[in-house]
Amino acid sequence: MTETAFYILLSLNKPRHGYGIVKHVEEITKERLRLGSGTVYGTLSKMQKDGIITVYADEERKTVYERTLVGQQLLTAEIERLKELHANAIKYEEGLND
Repeated sequence: MTETAFYILLSLNKPRHGYGIVKHVEEITKERLRLGSGTVYGTLSKMQKDGIITVYADEERKTVYERTLVGQQLLTAEIERLKELHANAIKYEEGLND
């Protein structure tokens, strides 16, 4: 899973439109990750085609997205993978100090 897709799924802890996703990602990454509109909307389109997200509401000029069950399952699996990666990095880092 790309970092962009991961943060989009994290941001969809509640339904959001594209700009809301961009702002939320900036907030949770302390502005380390700034997603361009082309990146966000391209990723949202692919994720929608893959059944990872769906349109929650189609407002006048804003499409609001939410995770599907598949999207939630993928996010949960990715979080577990990242926990393992982090634990292994900590073990390795501790070994460097020996």
